Amino acid sequence: MFALSRLKIVIAGGTGFIGTYLANLWAQQHEVVVLTRKQSVTSNNSYQSQHLSSLVQQVLWDGIHSGDWEQQIDGAHLVINLAGKSVNCRYNTNNRKAILESRVQSTETIGAAIAKAVHPPKLWINSSSATIYRHAMDRPQTELDGDIQNDFSVQVCKAWEAAFFNVRTPFTRKVALRTAITLGNGGVLVPFQRLVRFGLGGHQGSGNQMFSWIHIYDLANIITFLYDHAALEGVFNACAPNPVTNKVLMHTLRKLMHVPFGLSANEWLLRLGAYFIGTEVELLLKSRWVLPQNLLDAGFKFTYPNIDNALINLLNTQNK
Repeated sequence: MFALSRLKIVIAGGTGFIGTYLANLWAQQHEVVVLTRKQSVTSNNSYQSQHLSSLVQQVLWDGIHSGDWEQQIDGAHLVINLAGKSVNCRYNTNNRKAILESRVQSTETIGAAIAKAVHPPKLWINSSSATIYRHAMDRPQTELDGDIQNDFSVQVCKAWEAAFFNVRTPFTRKVALRTAITLGNGGVLVPFQRLVRFGLGGHQGSGNQMFSWIHIYDLANIITFLYDHAALEGVFNACAPNPVTNKVLMHTLRKLMHVPFGLSANEWLLRLGAYFIGTEVELLLKSRWVLPQNLLDAGFKFTYPNIDNALINLLNTQNK
């Protein structure tokens, strides 16, 4: 919960899985405005249609040009930028360009609006990704000692964060939120559950790759925590403190869904399947071993620190 009883919150790219959850959650007590490219219910990479509450105001923007939407930034308490093309696609030339430009351009556009606001927001949170760190099988990655290398996903995150921190906003705190794979009702949990139901819920690849994750409720609480603690700024890993291997993830999901077995998929089969469904195998095989050191040092308490209680909560919620 936010310390203030009534805030104005602007969410750019707020019609996706995460944005819809946050907007609907906060609109019950706060003024929430979603900046969107089209004012309609969208079907997106959350694997299900997302419905924004009627309490949420939707305002058109294109993520590139200035316009009337900038009036929503002026006087807002909190701005969150989630805009960017989904990475659930093949990394061909056109998609690479769109993935990079949609993130950098929207960040620069919001930064320009904040810079000229008469009443700028107290906090600007820009989405980033825990995939900025290397494929890590040997040790966890934190904000202080994580290794940042140079494959395509990392290049995108580096350019994204550079665009964010290069904007001068002297009256607005800035936080780049390096978010891990977010678990909620929708999102990546849907295809994982489908695999389990059809007997294909074994591990993917070696199964030893690490899976860093965050319950969507904790992600919302991280944002409120960052807003309420005015000394916090910079880079924060938004992930649970207890990542697991892919084997543990799939075993836990099978156990909770009461499915006794699951066929595993070799790397070559995953690469073939990814090609035919139009995505990249990196989304399954990259070892994301990330810890939220800055949040823990700041005193943040996770409601769902372990994969078991996170999945139990989400599966129980689905059944209601």
